[in-house]
Amino acid sequence: MSNEIANMILRMLEQDGSTEIQRNDFAQRFGCVPSQINYVISSRFTPEHGYIVESRRGGGGYVKISRVSYDKGTALMHVINSIGDSLDDNTCRAHIKNLHYQKLLSDEIAAAGLAVTSDQALHLLEPKSRDKIRASIFKHILLSTIQKGR
Repeated sequence: MSNEIANMILRMLEQDGSTEIQRNDFAQRFGCVPSQINYVISSRFTPEHGYIVESRRGGGGYVKISRVSYDKGTALMHVINSIGDSLDDNTCRAHIKNLHYQKLLSDEIAAAGLAVTSDQALHLLEPKSRDKIRASIFKHILLSTIQKGR
């Protein structure tokens, strides 16, 4: 069910890069509760995946979902600035896959990034240090990509 809801939203986004849905109407269309719609949106349409979600309550409530599109340097700097000092494996993978999907990272850089920032690659480090080291590595990959693009 979640995949069907996400795919419908993705099809709607393909037209304009932005869509508005009313949770209740959407839930009725799929025969589910509105919280299922909220779950799909909050888990699959996140800033890490390249989306901005605006929600308004009242009048049936609606959710506006927009795909973020920036030039390569701006998009990569936005990700770098959003990372902070620590980055877990799942969030790092989501960033890399999203940037690759948007064609902001090449196949080679994305594959290398996934490999070098994985928990498997960092397994010799203390668990408390992994997320900090991963953040640093990922930021340097992105900075290198920006510099190479110039």
